[in-house]
Amino acid sequence: MTRLNVQKVPRSEDRGLPVFAELEELADQIRIRAFNLFAGRGYTEGHEVDDWLMAQREINWTAAELVERDNDFAVNVALAGFAADDISITATPRELIIKASRKNETRQDKAKDGSKVCWSEFHSNDIYRQIEFPSAVDVSKIEANFEQGMLDIKAPKKIRRTKRQTPKKVKISSK
Repeated sequence: MTRLNVQKVPRSEDRGLPVFAELEELADQIRIRAFNLFAGRGYTEGHEVDDWLMAQREINWTAAELVERDNDFAVNVALAGFAADDISITATPRELIIKASRKNETRQDKAKDGSKVCWSEFHSNDIYRQIEFPSAVDVSKIEANFEQGMLDIKAPKKIRRTKRQTPKKVKISSK
């Protein structure tokens, strides 16, 4: 199992890394595609969420799962065809941004054995996945592993320590 490096951003408001701008650009592309799907159906209402999800899948979304357990969240993302070096993970206390990117090499028209390649579907775009947590996580303790095309991330929940409150007598007023 390959351990992956997670770029940890301690505060959700810190959005200066390039991946945040890339994600915003991607959201614009998804919005445009979703609108085009809506327009293609003749602007009939009632399928807006379906249009959005279809646009995400078409552009670059991949299958993922978020599981909440007592002390942590488990995230699993399918990234078949990518290597650990192709994957970057950025974590804030409220979200994960996963980016998988691979440079595609151009294939020649002839294979090594002399046969001709008629067509090839071996092409991959960049994949992004933004996952929001239902509650805050401890960014410093997030771990990620990648094995056989499956990315597994463990994000411990942030434990909020509250000061122990001492009982206090409440004065009751009367008229």
